[in-house]
Amino acid sequence: MRSSDKTYTIMEYGGFTRGVDLCGFQGLPERTFDALEAFILANNTGTVTEVVELLSLSARRGAGKIITARNYVGLITMTDGTVIEILPKIAGGDLSENDTKKIFLEMLKALKDVSFKNFNVSSLRTERLILLEIFIKMFIDEVTILTKQGLKSSYMPVEANERFYKGKLLACQNIKYNLVSSERIFVRYDDFSINRPENRLIKTTLRFLLKATGDGGNRRNIMRLLSFFDGVGYSKSVDTDFSKSIVDRSMNHYEKAISWCRAFLKGNSFTAFSGNSVALALLFPMEKVFESFISTKFRQRIGNDVNLRIQDARYSLFDRPSRAFSLRPDLVLEFDGNTVILDTKWKLLSDNTRNSGISQSDMYQMYAYSKKYDAKWIFLLYPHSDAVSSTDIRYVSDDNVNVQVFFIDLRNVDDSISKLLSVVFS
Repeated sequence: MRSSDKTYTIMEYGGFTRGVDLCGFQGLPERTFDALEAFILANNTGTVTEVVELLSLSARRGAGKIITARNYVGLITMTDGTVIEILPKIAGGDLSENDTKKIFLEMLKALKDVSFKNFNVSSLRTERLILLEIFIKMFIDEVTILTKQGLKSSYMPVEANERFYKGKLLACQNIKYNLVSSERIFVRYDDFSINRPENRLIKTTLRFLLKATGDGGNRRNIMRLLSFFDGVGYSKSVDTDFSKSIVDRSMNHYEKAISWCRAFLKGNSFTAFSGNSVALALLFPMEKVFESFISTKFRQRIGNDVNLRIQDARYSLFDRPSRAFSLRPDLVLEFDGNTVILDTKWKLLSDNTRNSGISQSDMYQMYAYSKKYDAKWIFLLYPHSDAVSSTDIRYVSDDNVNVQVFFIDLRNVDDSISKLLSVVFS
């Protein structure tokens, strides 16, 4: 579905064809398709698995080349102004694009890598704003809070040709610039100023987003915020300013804004992307998003009488050599002498596939968890799927390995977690 002339929205595992709509795939303008293809090829430097998870390039008879979204969702902004939104495929009847977007944003709030935690998703007009504008608004809100608290100043070294002596004389530069004219002195001194690396990064990000935004409200707010940075220069080297950014207690209130600067200016959120055709790629692996979201929900619901371990790494598959093939279940619950393991899998199961689509390798993994942890139950957590008729899927082995498949309805996740906990503690 097109949100505007230059915004294209597809769901996870959806795709694009070159030029016109074909075989159920959305057509991208040829130049945009070619630029996106170049982006894929430029990032084809790792293993095949890594490339397939991001975007895949294939060909089909009758349709030609096809670019398909895989396990990453978010947005890609091209240098020509085209914005591509990739939304997660969330089952739920006639779930609208706007509802999908709200669920996705709620899930992102569980991530530590980017500052979504305190953002009020319910107040967003998602029917009006594309993901890019939503992310820009999040950054604007963080910087607005920062300006109300006051921009941080610090002593910064300055080398300049001044009319009056202060600081330290730089003899070589003074001879070079003032050999003929003696009314100036080349010196180095410390100046107490707001022109520090963190403020330069924020101002540079605001300038970048002023060009990127197409929303009038965001544009007005960026212009307003830039007025607070009149005494701040733009970053000459983004990497240098990031390396000089100070992370301490006095700068805690800058942390969220700087994390957004890193996402926008470095052009990525979790993975480093290459290519001259893409201005910005904010892409999130749904496996990680789903895992973080469910872990956060459990943290909120588990009482003090239950020991909760997240991404537990106590055991490995083999003891010799040391720590060979480490095991890392998403959630381990320990209570009343029992151990229960819960592992998240971002995949829509279906009755039309063998074992409903549950992979054999995942089951091998669950079997290893059960044996190493001596677990009473293993729960495999999948998102709700309309293509599965029965929600009671269990696997039991003769040597007492019990695996229960449980579905999380992302339209009402709190209710799903409550039902899951009642099963776990029954």
